[in-house]
Amino acid sequence: MSAPAEASSRNQVLGTWRMVSAWLDPEGAKVPAYGKRPNGLLSFTSDMHFVEVLTDADVPRFASNARGQGTDAENRVAMEKAIGFFGTYTVDDKGEFSGNKVDGSTFPNWVGAVRSRNELRLVVEGDRMTENFQRPDGAKIVIHWERVR
Repeated sequence: MSAPAEASSRNQVLGTWRMVSAWLDPEGAKVPAYGKRPNGLLSFTSDMHFVEVLTDADVPRFASNARGQGTDAENRVAMEKAIGFFGTYTVDDKGEFSGNKVDGSTFPNWVGAVRSRNELRLVVEGDRMTENFQRPDGAKIVIHWERVR
């Protein structure tokens, strides 16, 4: 990863982004990654931190109405259909995203992960951004974002 750049107007990813769509295996089966109504936000701060939360808006509520008292089936669906993580990121001298480091995640296996452009590519075109990510298991995902005003 390149060294952190000073946050400026050149930082193309700076700001908050709302998920528009998310697809697994975009070149093949094109399966919705977070259901028919994907819901998510991705924020990049000027001090080079990020937070990303991705959910399926149609995940059923827990019958118990208590987060720590879901059934095995409820917990499985919740875990499969949502993820949240945060950390730090870098941009290159052109202001393009160049990588990130995950400091915390609802999926503990991602904590400490460092991703370069080889695993994670963010391309900004105006107020739209495309995220191409290859999961550690090899699955490819494409997420489309729009900048929140």
